[in-house]
Amino acid sequence: MLEKTYQPADIEPRIHEAWMRADAFSAGRPERAQAEPYCIVIPPPNVTGSLHMGHALNNTLQDILCRFERMRGRDVLWQPGTDHAGIATQLVVERQMMERQEPDRRRIGRERFLEKVWAWKAESGGTIINQLKRLGCSCDWERERFTMDEGLSRAVLKVFVDLYNQGLIYKDKRLVNWDPEFQSAISDLEVDMVEVKGSLWHFKYPLTKPVAGYDKDHIVVATTRPETMLGDTAVAVHPNDPRYRRLLEAKASVRLPLVGREIPIIADEHSDPEKGSGAVKITPAHDFNDYEVYRRHPAIGLVNIFDAKAHLNENVPEKYRGLERFSARKRVVADLEALGLVEKTEPTVHAVPHAQRGNAVVEPWLTEQWYVNAAELAKQAIEAVEAGKTRIVPKSWEKTYFEWMRNIQPWCISRQLWWGHQIPAWYGPDGKAFVAADEAGAARLAKAHYKQPVPLRRDEDVLDTWFSSALWPFSTLGWPERTRELERYYPTSCLVTGFDIIFFWVARMMMMGLHFMKEVPFRDVYIHALVRDEKGAKMSKTKGNVMDPLVVINEYGADALRFTLAAMAAQGRDIKLSTSRIEGYRNFATKLWNAARFAEMNECVRQRDFDPKAVEETLNRWIAGEVERTAAAVTAGIEAYKFNEAATAIYEFTWGTFCDWYLELAKPILTGEDEAAKAETRTTIAWALDQILKLLHPFMPFITEELWARLVEVGVERQSLLCLSTWPVFEGLADADADAEIGWIVRLVSEVRSVRSEMNVPAAARVPLVLVGANKATRARAEHHEETIKRLARLDDIEFAKAPPKGAAQIVIGEAIAALPLGDVIDMAAERARLERETDKARAEIAKIDARLANAAFLAKAPGEVVEEARDRKAELEAVVAKLQAALKRVEAAT
Repeated sequence: MLEKTYQPADIEPRIHEAWMRADAFSAGRPERAQAEPYCIVIPPPNVTGSLHMGHALNNTLQDILCRFERMRGRDVLWQPGTDHAGIATQLVVERQMMERQEPDRRRIGRERFLEKVWAWKAESGGTIINQLKRLGCSCDWERERFTMDEGLSRAVLKVFVDLYNQGLIYKDKRLVNWDPEFQSAISDLEVDMVEVKGSLWHFKYPLTKPVAGYDKDHIVVATTRPETMLGDTAVAVHPNDPRYRRLLEAKASVRLPLVGREIPIIADEHSDPEKGSGAVKITPAHDFNDYEVYRRHPAIGLVNIFDAKAHLNENVPEKYRGLERFSARKRVVADLEALGLVEKTEPTVHAVPHAQRGNAVVEPWLTEQWYVNAAELAKQAIEAVEAGKTRIVPKSWEKTYFEWMRNIQPWCISRQLWWGHQIPAWYGPDGKAFVAADEAGAARLAKAHYKQPVPLRRDEDVLDTWFSSALWPFSTLGWPERTRELERYYPTSCLVTGFDIIFFWVARMMMMGLHFMKEVPFRDVYIHALVRDEKGAKMSKTKGNVMDPLVVINEYGADALRFTLAAMAAQGRDIKLSTSRIEGYRNFATKLWNAARFAEMNECVRQRDFDPKAVEETLNRWIAGEVERTAAAVTAGIEAYKFNEAATAIYEFTWGTFCDWYLELAKPILTGEDEAAKAETRTTIAWALDQILKLLHPFMPFITEELWARLVEVGVERQSLLCLSTWPVFEGLADADADAEIGWIVRLVSEVRSVRSEMNVPAAARVPLVLVGANKATRARAEHHEETIKRLARLDDIEFAKAPPKGAAQIVIGEAIAALPLGDVIDMAAERARLERETDKARAEIAKIDARLANAAFLAKAPGEVVEEARDRKAELEAVVAKLQAALKRVEAAT
């Protein structure tokens, strides 16, 4: 017997253990040897990570797909694993060492430090995997991989060596994001732009000589980073700016203050005539935009003024050398003020790049690094999506993919870390690099080059974490070996990922998969949106609006969280997550539990040979057709990656069609005298409930698996776990006559309830219903189901008449009019006044919102989530007005 209350905390661990004991999620099951394969590789979470809402959404959607396809009989491999997360992991271990007051990594050396990292990984690295299991993820956990395990490391070495030998990996000196505290290059994804209050300084740069037709002896430039002016190599103005035409014609130059270097004034469209003076200082070695100006005007040169710690180096005047960059900023401003070269200083708010790990201000820095020729590799990746070999869903993201791929820059793959895949390059005495899979191979190359054995020094840098991640779809399946898994599961079926890593991960997997496997890594890429707070703001610790999935799971259960995320996962729309919504779906789980208890208490026992086509009762023929329609809708939704539509279909069927209508309409049969009808209805209830459990299982796996097992404590034993059962596919169950009859009852009761609600009829009040103009079929339905209609619509009588009584609210139901005489129940005049008041109030609020949305200043300054909230509120109020107007018309018609 089912417990009275649904307790997810009791159910979920037990169900997870049952799945594990049965190896339910193992790929390559013997009975599915001939089945069509289906494979998803999990976006590997950082080994340092813990589950956040983005993970919860991403993995819930993957799990829905995997459970759905597994139930459809396919051989499913959901490949799990974690990413070594170079910077994040090294930072965690270094901080741990610092807290324990242990010597830092440089004092203990690389080998001992890496031992500490591996020890930390063994102790703490599995946290997120256990959390994914709590979410209900049905990965083949026995196949878990790690981006630095032996097999994947072998794949990384081969890819690096092959690309180098093909001329697609090379060393170059370029501008990178540099973390001066961590002293490493970092990727764009590891940089957060943070709005900070600062100053905008306007400096006068003196001309080297007067220019005829130009009435000043200087040009004004503005900057938020005064210390970088020591590395300026030009001043740029727009070629069409009339203010500086004479300067450009004269090929004028300025004398760089404090330094004394003569630098040219150049024409470049990077400068905006509408901003400030229209002239900009160009510091190519310390600004990405300025570096592009340098590439267009290489004669201006570059001057690198920082060392690796962002202290000023030997390329600045002696008095500034060794200064930390922010100290140098104060000194430069003070010195320029003393020279009278500061025109003005303005307060400003501007975006400053900060390292995601450690929060250091990131410095664009010129340094030698290893690069991949991404432009060459991108060609095939562009063609594959254009040709439809890989489909991006929603299709709107294709434009973003193409724009980035067609403007792709060389990919910086080296990092100045110790934790990661060490670059397989060794240097000879003169600095020449020899790339090989191991030191012996490099030694052979060096010996051939130098004609004798020479000492070699290995490159200390490691590869960007995204380099190994780019190989994930085929390295996890055993490549470079031609394994059975690689042959069977590559290319994978689908990738589910967030839009923020289209460039960093999706594009690179496309490039590497096509280059090394000669085939796309996945057929579909489903891009999901962000999970935000209930007001639409991005979740962040600083805002205090982060929702911890584990806290939510502890309070409401994993099923409620999963269903919430799926139900709100509309394509291209961010999720506004609230605890009230999660609580609502927890109530949905409780509703299902109570429906199962009702079935159990009414002896609704399944029969293995039950045929829904053979049922005779109208009500049972109707629910069979509704099951068929719902199964088709859920299937179509999941297949199209419209998870919200699939979730809504099964939710509405379970709560509305099955619980609120079918079970209520079945009660008179279950308590009646017709034993044949009773037996058929009991069996049909059990069958329909089984179909609900199957259709709901991908979304709410725990409660459905529990009920699947428990509902046969009496009855025919199950042949398998629910997760390995057969997905419902039906044809020919719909019955037009049954749909018409039961559909009429549902519409009638729904409309009566709606009128009662709109017109404030007290819940306890029982009113008569008068059917006007009813034909024979309608009259027969009303008489046959009279007691049920009266019970569900709270009526005291059903009558038939040729005309509606005075003071009645009228509802059109097919050819008939259903009239509700309400004059004795409510004060029509007072109700009319109330409805008019409510309408005026709602319209006044709409007018206020319209005024805000028409205000350009509001739209420009308000956060996006505030604007969106205003639009949502307006839509809600417009719906309220529509309902009030409908009620008002009924009152007017009744008076």
